[in-house]
Amino acid sequence: MTTPVTVAGKVFLIFYGLLGCAATILFFNLFLERIITLLAVAMKAVRERRIRNSGLLPPGIRHDFSAYSLPGWKPSVYHVMLILGLSAITISCCASAMYTPVEGWAYLDSLYFCFVTFSTIGFGDYVSSQSAAYEYQSLYRVANFFFMLMGVCCIYSLFNVISIVIKQVLNWILEKMSCLFCQRCNKANALLGRRNAIRPGSKGRQARFGQPSDSEEPCDSDTEGRRLSGEMISMKDLAASNKVSLALMQKQLSESANGYPRTVCGSSRHNGFSGGVGALGIMNNRLAETSNSR
Repeated sequence: MTTPVTVAGKVFLIFYGLLGCAATILFFNLFLERIITLLAVAMKAVRERRIRNSGLLPPGIRHDFSAYSLPGWKPSVYHVMLILGLSAITISCCASAMYTPVEGWAYLDSLYFCFVTFSTIGFGDYVSSQSAAYEYQSLYRVANFFFMLMGVCCIYSLFNVISIVIKQVLNWILEKMSCLFCQRCNKANALLGRRNAIRPGSKGRQARFGQPSDSEEPCDSDTEGRRLSGEMISMKDLAASNKVSLALMQKQLSESANGYPRTVCGSSRHNGFSGGVGALGIMNNRLAETSNSR
């Protein structure tokens, strides 16, 4: 039995799990940061070489290519996802080729074990290193540790990049839906504005046809001036302008009370990403689609 039985063992497992899981996440995030940096350097070097070989550079830069460093260039999240996916598939295929003869599993079962283990799902239906003795046991344990470590790191990085792509797709869908609803709302507001518009001479027409004109109520001079000038006034637009003026006044009062203006980062709102923490914060400024400079 590998589970703790005593009370002291269970308490120790709780505290050890807190520290161990936090340290593991930190290790995976550091690996993600290093692997993305390495991929960015390699992809940037390949891009520079392609530009140099294509002959698109000026003659002066061709001899001293180190001065041309593609400022502001960052790798695409789709290229990083493709490279990480191929790396995870390669590691899984190599590990399955080792598990099949050593553990006696079928190759498809070995691939299934690799995915379940590398993604830390861990059903427990297939477990490696359970036999009493193996041929070349020390070498097998070292190789098993290496494949486990690299597989988990690659799958973790791949899952984080896939989450970025999923978030981009969701932001795109929400943007399209908001544009569609905005068009419908604008059409509805236009119809409502026409319906609620106050036309000049409306009271005169009402009195002419025998309808009461509510002459006892006081009239606003500004409104009467607009009516006499022939301008059409929408009550909903008038209420909206008053709300905007009130919001601006409240913002100015808040800024004057706090002593500084409240600024909002427009770039992160533009691409749908915030600063973020953890893996999202690492990839936020290292990939082209999630960079704040876009």
